[in-house]
Amino acid sequence: MKDSELPKAISLIKKAVAKWKTPAVTEIAKDKNPYRVLVSCILSLRTLDRTTGEAAAKLFKLAGSPGEMSGLPEEEIERAIYPVGFYRTKAKVIKEISARLQGEYGGRVPDSIEELLRLPGVGRKTANLVTTMGFGLPGICVDMHVHRITNRWGYVKTKTPDETETALRARLPKQYWIEINDLLVTFGQNQCRPISPICSTCPVSKFCDRVGVTVSR
Repeated sequence: MKDSELPKAISLIKKAVAKWKTPAVTEIAKDKNPYRVLVSCILSLRTLDRTTGEAAAKLFKLAGSPGEMSGLPEEEIERAIYPVGFYRTKAKVIKEISARLQGEYGGRVPDSIEELLRLPGVGRKTANLVTTMGFGLPGICVDMHVHRITNRWGYVKTKTPDETETALRARLPKQYWIEINDLLVTFGQNQCRPISPICSTCPVSKFCDRVGVTVSR
């Protein structure tokens, strides 16, 4: 995909994803609460979207702030978020993060990637998601969908999501930074799938180099 083709591709993807369900974390982020974005992102790792949404709803009924969450027994958090993947580990991480936020940041989530990365269990994907969706600040959240699709397009040539983030920061126009994750997660779940993508009906197929695609529909 060429730089000149990107605006048209993004426009077509926006139209395509409008008919599909919005990812759970995106729905939760609509109220611009950084803490809820942070916790829901942790819940979403290696977990189906529907499960993430249901677990987040149950958990936030019990506690909606770092102070409230840090006061819950770890076992109660576990019960609320089950059956998300690695729910015991995530319950521990959520409680630890909440305690750190309450003790070191006065119950507020920091708005810088550097500070967010100091929190236990927070990697670059989560940190970028919090800054972009929680605070509306510039950042590029790169998960496996963004990594896979931008490489499949031939827009970047990278081996890891972190490398993809660096490459996109250098090439992707800033106007697309915040929305790229939201668009490509939905697009990747429904159209540009990891195995056998649906290329026959893809709205951006004419712009895609199809790097690494051996089987498609």
